[in-house]
Amino acid sequence: MELTTQTWTVELLLSERDGVTHAEARLHSGVPTPLTASGEARLSLHDPLDVAEIGYELAAARALTHLGEALLQTAGADVDALLRESRHG
Repeated sequence: MELTTQTWTVELLLSERDGVTHAEARLHSGVPTPLTASGEARLSLHDPLDVAEIGYELAAARALTHLGEALLQTAGADVDALLRESRHG
């Protein structure tokens, strides 16, 4: 059996405004439209310091988690479609 390799790239876009950090994760897998997901982090009034890096980490982690969940849903839908096709085809 021949080994095949694909490279998928995840792009993270991070922004911050007024204590709200936003992250968008985009999965580029070779299909025309990348799979995307987002995450946010908010500065709490109880936080002793405003450390942008922590906001970026939290927002990015949440976006990547949502991206993983979206990828699992996409794979599940693809499997269901193949099973339906094989039953009717």
